Amino acid sequence: MKISKYIHSCVLLEKDGFRLLFDPGKFTFAENLVNVEEFNKVNAVIITHDHPDHLDVEKLKAIVKLSGATIYTNKEVAEGLKGSGLFCELVEPGKFDIGPFALQAINVKHENILDSPLPDMQAYLIDGRILNPADSFGTYDDEFQQPELLILPVMAPFTTEIAVADFADRIKPKAVLPVHDGYAKDFFLKQRYETYSKHFEKQGIIFHQAMQPGFSISI
Repeated sequence: MKISKYIHSCVLLEKDGFRLLFDPGKFTFAENLVNVEEFNKVNAVIITHDHPDHLDVEKLKAIVKLSGATIYTNKEVAEGLKGSGLFCELVEPGKFDIGPFALQAINVKHENILDSPLPDMQAYLIDGRILNPADSFGTYDDEFQQPELLILPVMAPFTTEIAVADFADRIKPKAVLPVHDGYAKDFFLKQRYETYSKHFEKQGIIFHQAMQPGFSISI
């Protein structure tokens, strides 16, 4: 399986010729470093929750028009997309397949944000190997522990370095792919990545320094 990060929380998973895209949001496309044409062969798109950094409606429409991809999401996001003409497959907590991918979705609480209501949101375990917690640092059952890869939010108004590290230390993945950092300048991002790398190395966890759009790893 190939996993590629495209700025902020936009992540593409590829397996057996099938392409599954998570959370193409406004930060992903804000500086024109990533364009929708890169996703013209996507088969499915998952939107974890209704926040603009995870959902860019106009860009999502363009991706679907180019690729014919099916959108999978929760009821709240689907209701918000009705006026855009986008059809969504509703995701309920539990196990289901998308193409060759075996997924398990669970409802999770978004971390608190100043003076803002919290959205309906799901975390995903993919093939029992990859955990995408969206914007949640909550408690996860044993089956979600020790994944091969943790897609980890490393910067946000709702968190700190200590909280980020504590969460990953509790999950105990083999490796970390950092996300949710699309608003950081490169010099600051490099500094933070170095700090995280040193911390996780002590825990026996690989930290992938995903600096460039389209940074990829395989597991």
